[in-house]
Amino acid sequence: MTTATPVIAARELTATDRCDRCGAQAYARAMLGAGSELLFCAHHWHANSDALRAVATDVYDELERLVDVPATASVEER
Repeated sequence: MTTATPVIAARELTATDRCDRCGAQAYARAMLGAGSELLFCAHHWHANSDALRAVATDVYDELERLVDVPATASVEER
């Protein structure tokens, strides 16, 4: 008899997801063994990423979104 482990797709982080350390917007999620998760802002992710990658079952890193922020003013207005 085989045992199936349910897999839940991680949802995209939104502005309502907050860093568990400081409360800033989260851009990284570390999934831990029992299905729990830790959310981090860019600063706290960089400070702890090596240790978290060693214990996390999955890591969702959306830090590239920080450089993809569209300009709000047209080129003529800058």
